[in-house]
Amino acid sequence: MTEPKDPPDPQEHPAPKIRSLDARSLRGLAHPLRMQLLNALRRGGPATASQLAAKLGESSGATSYHLRQLAAHGFVEDAPEHGKGRERWWKAAHGGVRFDDALLRDRDPDLRGAADLFLHEVANQHTRELATWLGTGDDWSEEWRRASDMSDWTLRLTPELADDLIHKMHDLVESYRAQAPDDTAPDAGQVRVHTHVIPIRAD
Repeated sequence: MTEPKDPPDPQEHPAPKIRSLDARSLRGLAHPLRMQLLNALRRGGPATASQLAAKLGESSGATSYHLRQLAAHGFVEDAPEHGKGRERWWKAAHGGVRFDDALLRDRDPDLRGAADLFLHEVANQHTRELATWLGTGDDWSEEWRRASDMSDWTLRLTPELADDLIHKMHDLVESYRAQAPDDTAPDAGQVRVHTHVIPIRAD
C-alpha cells in the first residue's frame, strides 16, 4: 500500500510577478523587437545583447539599444551574477504583464496605437510559437507529440458567461503551477499555453 502524497505546496512554485501596464510603460514596451527580447529573457533566462541578437537574427547594436529602453521602463534589469567579462548580462524583471482594455479607448491616439501594436505583437508571438512547433514536431519525443494540443470550439455565450469561462480557464492553468516537477525530472520542460476567447459574427 502506497502512502498518500501531500498536496502540492504553492509556496514552492509561486506565481510569477506580474506588472500591470500603464500609459508610460506601454509606450516603452510596444515595439516588436522589445517584446521579443523580453519574451526571450523570460523563457530562456539571463543573456547578453550579443546572445539575444544571434537568437533573434538582429544586430547587437539594435538589441543593446532596445534592452536599455526596456531597462529604462523597468522591464529588464542587470544580471551581474552571470557576468564574467565586460559584456552586460540582462534578465527579465517580471514574469508577465497585465493589459487593461481601457488603454485601447484612451483619448490619446498615440497611446491607442501603442495598445493596438502590443496586442498584435502578442498575436504574432502566438503564431510564431505554433509555427515553430509544427515545423519542429519531429524533433520531439512521441510522448511530447501526444501531449501537445491545438483545438478550437465555437460556443454560444453571453459576455458574462464568456468572462466566467476566461477566469475559470486561467484558474485551471494556474493550478498546474503548484504541480510543477522539480529540476531533476528528466522529461519535464517548459510548456506554452495559449487561450483565446473572441466573439465572431455568424455571417
